[in-house]
Amino acid sequence: MASVEHAVERLIELYDAATARAAEIFAVGDYEAYREVTYPRLEVEVKQWRPIDRRAPFGYVDEAGRYGAELTKPHLLRGYLVEQLSSLTQNYPCEVYVGASETRIPPEYIRGLENVDEARRAGDLGDAVPRPSLDEVDDGIVDSNWEAFHAPVKPLFHFGPQRCDLACARIEHYTGIAPESLQKYILFTNYPMHTSEFVDFGLRQLGQPGSRYTELVLPNGQRATSPEQTVDKTSANQMPRYDLCTAVGDGISMINIGVGPSNAKTITDCLAVLRPEAWIMIGHCAGLDGRMRMGDLILGNAYQREDHVMDGCIPRDVPIPAVPEVQRALESSVNEIYGGDHSLMRTGTVLSTDDRNWEWHTTRELWDWLRGSTAVAVDMESCTLAANGYRYRVPYGTLLSVSDLPLHAVPKLPAQAQAFYSSSKEAHVMCAVRAMEYLAQDPERLRTRKLRRTIGEVPLR
Repeated sequence: MASVEHAVERLIELYDAATARAAEIFAVGDYEAYREVTYPRLEVEVKQWRPIDRRAPFGYVDEAGRYGAELTKPHLLRGYLVEQLSSLTQNYPCEVYVGASETRIPPEYIRGLENVDEARRAGDLGDAVPRPSLDEVDDGIVDSNWEAFHAPVKPLFHFGPQRCDLACARIEHYTGIAPESLQKYILFTNYPMHTSEFVDFGLRQLGQPGSRYTELVLPNGQRATSPEQTVDKTSANQMPRYDLCTAVGDGISMINIGVGPSNAKTITDCLAVLRPEAWIMIGHCAGLDGRMRMGDLILGNAYQREDHVMDGCIPRDVPIPAVPEVQRALESSVNEIYGGDHSLMRTGTVLSTDDRNWEWHTTRELWDWLRGSTAVAVDMESCTLAANGYRYRVPYGTLLSVSDLPLHAVPKLPAQAQAFYSSSKEAHVMCAVRAMEYLAQDPERLRTRKLRRTIGEVPLR
């Protein structure tokens, strides 16, 4: 049995020792010894079930028993694991066990190993060195599969180790930065102008006395620690990421995810393994009400899912609830930035479509499509981000800016769009930033039971 802090440090020690051993093995070519390179395993035995505070959003189990998980890169989840295990062990009499698992770590997931591809082509690795396997990459636990929850040892964490390893690799591939500097509060956008405003804000913060921010990490790997530094805001990465960091990781990351629901699902599938506190979309949308004006803000409180990419994970007839804690933070930030001018913001349903040219239909077709809808705005990503947030138990929100009114003779055209972008981008970004800062002051307000399911839940958040 181990204390929570000791258990988490032991997980990190075991993982670091395994990856160091892998480097030694590849240096000398003794590949049969690779059988020693395994993921660490964490198990918690809940000795006795008892009623706990019914308001608790996590640290809860339905019954006594053994719960376990194989983990990778536990240093990325140090704070999360300590917090979650502390909650569980305070709620129930528990014993915590840490040791090596029997599952070997594919060398492709270990940073710094050289000549893996060459050794495989030469046939030197044999059976001792495993290949990355999609057989070990799935969301069976997250999606509450029967088999995952009816084994002798029940799942403790949402993901298996290779699922996490592949997600971390893809985060670095798409965003340009390794996952170590990712912050707990994440903003999504479609526009370089938003990331540019975010970088300017971050640099200003680095120069302010008493600022909680310590550095700004850019997708090219540059790390800015003072406002005088010259930085390159541009990026060739598919989804460039900008991390405005704090000492404890509760800063803000902004990611330009590009356009479309597929991109939104791709990046959130990966980010979820690092258990962020919240993510928010700050894109643009088409307004559906003729009383709207360019630049009006839409605070999404419901989601009409016409994006289709999530249909296999969460049926479309399953409602995706808004998260009131995020809604209140966004509303407060809009009031602050816009001086209490409530006419600029409207709360309502956001319709997300996978058809960028959705408005290119006959008037009759659009009428039939929208006549029963409660939507006030159309975009392409918000519903996907909300649905995947609900699926992965990550609080989510949407604050969109109206960029066109296609049903009311105001289509998005280059000249008008550029004028709109120029006048609205800073305020839009700052509304989302202020909301995240507000949430970071008291993350407990995000610890909600609203994202927990009736069945198929793991003890950890």
